[in-house]
Amino acid sequence: MTMATGIKVEDSVTVNLAALLDGGDGSMVTLLAGDTRLAAHREVLAARSPVFAAMLQHDTPEASSGEISITDVEGPVLSLLLAYMYTLQAPQVPSMAAQLLAAADRYGLLALKGECEKQLVAQLAVETAAATAVLAVRHSCRNLTSAAVAFIKANLGVMATQGWADAMRNEPQELIEVSRLLAEPSEETKVPTTAEGGPNPGTHNQPHSNHGQTPVTATLPTPPRHGSQFDNAAISHMQGLSEEEKGRRLIQAAEQGSVEKLRLLLKAGADVGAVEEGNRTALHCAAERGHVEAVRCLIDGGAEVDARTKWQHTPLHLAAICDHTDVVRLLVASRADLNTRDHEGMTPLHWAVDHGNSEVVAALFEAGADTEARDERGDTALDCATRDNRQELIQILSQR
Repeated sequence: MTMATGIKVEDSVTVNLAALLDGGDGSMVTLLAGDTRLAAHREVLAARSPVFAAMLQHDTPEASSGEISITDVEGPVLSLLLAYMYTLQAPQVPSMAAQLLAAADRYGLLALKGECEKQLVAQLAVETAAATAVLAVRHSCRNLTSAAVAFIKANLGVMATQGWADAMRNEPQELIEVSRLLAEPSEETKVPTTAEGGPNPGTHNQPHSNHGQTPVTATLPTPPRHGSQFDNAAISHMQGLSEEEKGRRLIQAAEQGSVEKLRLLLKAGADVGAVEEGNRTALHCAAERGHVEAVRCLIDGGAEVDARTKWQHTPLHLAAICDHTDVVRLLVASRADLNTRDHEGMTPLHWAVDHGNSEVVAALFEAGADTEARDERGDTALDCATRDNRQELIQILSQR
């Protein structure tokens, strides 16, 4: 089957429409998924997805053959994915939201991934909550993970369903993480603490404003007051591990927010710049999870604050997306680039607005983020806030 190739002009500022019209047969490729065959413009695929962009480099087999075999996405899902890349409108097909989310994550379509998260949150049910929670953990979906865990806590019968049993058998690692999250106290019952687990001292900091508005008061974490002492046997054991294993454990410790493990691994010579799948460093993982002291430890250990994933996300992008204001402030104080752009041309401020994270928006605005920066659609952060009618954010971004 062949898909219509019309493009909404207002939705695509990076795709050269004249090139599409004049490109001839060479401008097209065929996507193959099982029995499904879809014709698409090379320029559209490359503009929307960094994965397709890499495939279509001139020296790749896909670029020369004009055919791309898609083995990890089923035909109907690929059709929806391609429809989104042409229209930038998220398909409303609830029964396929989970598959579409996974495909969006694989091909770097993060806005579509976020829309699929919203659809899955709306569909949470006792029989399917375990599968949804596992999916959310596997694809690092913060909002969906939080919603699924909260749903399971409120409906403990989920753990008696066939869905839970299937997850236990087929996805044990993800279910272990879900179980760990279930064991944590609910947000409303937590006593405010620093990232090291002690009482929050209530120290306030008012960052300098580059825009002339009254700074928003925010609680900043204090550094730990103790030094770390490790016995020689522990250090020696870590030093005996391969570089790959030390890097893997460093990233795992960052995800868990285990500062002591991070210090031990760094002391044993672990590479602070080690990466996992997707080119994510330990600092990316700690920033995404909101582990402030882990972020501080890694920066002190020499981590590159502007390291990039394969989607060109820096730790500041991930902290802004996941609404971790304290991490954002720490990264900014460590001279992270406020206006760095990802593969969609979006800055951390764009993403904070897109997710409605008002405290992060205020923090970035106060720090001097460029409010005139435009993403690949040509939108500023204020344009995004206005389009979504986010009045609080409009008020913040409209100040001079």
